[in-house]
This record gives sequence, C-alpha cells and structure tokens, in this order.
Amino acid sequence: QVQLVESGGGLVQPGGSLRLSCAASSSIFSIYVMGWFRQAPGKQRELVAAITSGGHTNYADSVRGRFTISRDNAKNTVYLQMNSLKPEDTAVYYCAADTRAYSASYYSQYGMRYWGEGTLVTVAS
Repeated sequence: QVQLVESGGGLVQPGGSLRLSCAASSSIFSIYVMGWFRQAPGKQRELVAAITSGGHTNYADSVRGRFTISRDNAKNTVYLQMNSLKPEDTAVYYCAADTRAYSASYYSQYGMRYWGEGTLVTVAS
C-alpha cells in the first residue's frame, strides 16, 4: 500500500507560479508511474502530467510548456512546477501513483491505483 500526501497548493495571481509536492510513504522505486490529476467544479478529472520510473513524461495539451513534472527517488517525492498560471488552472490537484505499466491514455481514462487527498490551487486576482 502506498500513501501519498500532497502539499503546496494555495492562492496565486494569474501569471504566477506554484510548486506542488507529493511525498510517498514508501520507496517509489517499485512505482512505475506517478502523476498529477486535477478536477475543477463541474468538470471531468484531467490527467495533467505523469512521469515514469524511467523519467518519461507526459503532459496535457492545456499545460504543456507551462508545467513541469519531476521526481526525486531519494526523497520518495514527485513535484509539479506550475508557471504562467491561468484562472482556468483553478482546481483540486491530486497526486497519484501506480505500479502497473499502462499508457497515458489508460491512466487518463481509468486513473491510477493510489491517490492522495488533493490540494486546492486557486488562480485569481
């Protein structure tokens, strides 16, 4: 069982930056993929970014070029650096992880096995 705890959410002005962190309760060496999803009120859950154990990354079109996902295996932590934030980035952001190796489209549709409780990101002036 892997427990994930997010931190770093908050209120930021449009154009600003935030960095989300997700700490895993156990070694992430056994985890194939870690990712960040988000869900805004009235909208479907969206896979924002994912990173595999080999370092391969995948981004939603809406955030590519603005967000960067990274992982630090020594700290059992994955990060999401969010720059040039827009009001439409406002959502609850969830960290997720999976030991199974599937495609990004699979994770986007079905989610991942382990989830954090989420952290709210609000982009507003």
